[in-house]
Amino acid sequence: MQLELLNDQGQASAKYDAPETVFGRDYNEDLIHQIVVAFQANARQGTRAQKDRQQVKHSTKKPFAQKGTGRARAGMTSSPLWRGGGRIFPNMPEENFTQKINKKMYRAGMASILSQLAREGRLAVVDALKVDSPKTKLLAAKFKAMNLVDSVMVISDEVDDNLYLASRNLANVLVVEARYADPLSLVHYKKILVTKGAMDKLKEMFA
Repeated sequence: MQLELLNDQGQASAKYDAPETVFGRDYNEDLIHQIVVAFQANARQGTRAQKDRQQVKHSTKKPFAQKGTGRARAGMTSSPLWRGGGRIFPNMPEENFTQKINKKMYRAGMASILSQLAREGRLAVVDALKVDSPKTKLLAAKFKAMNLVDSVMVISDEVDDNLYLASRNLANVLVVEARYADPLSLVHYKKILVTKGAMDKLKEMFA
């Protein structure tokens, strides 16, 4: 797989030979959907809680007489049928939303995403991406020179303090190390910029 190798000005200076095992996979929509959904599910904390009829604040007094009122029988105001009553099947804090994905499935899904990005021309390789000082305007000017005006995700082999501090205040820009690349971000961002050092790590992780 031949990928564009960009310089600091965003011009394609050469071609980069990417491994077919990572960037030449077939597009597997079902597998990609599964790992994206699992990633979102595993990020849920499950800390929400609701009260059942035992936990709500209520009186144990019978609201009205059993007979003669014409209304349905009622024993307590904590009934789920009543406003302010408890829930029948409440959400509990220990609720677990995690989904298990096998390692081979995850690697195959990530390789399928990277391959599709390469085919669509949304993925490019750069020698390195560094800034001299932690200034947002320096990194913004570099992206503008490289014609990266839309959302961009940078996958680097190493993120130093200058690059991290310069990128965190830019909207629609994400800078991560190769080991922190996730399927949701790869699908979300319109342009993926990978350094040469990160390409070796991606090959090691997903080949």
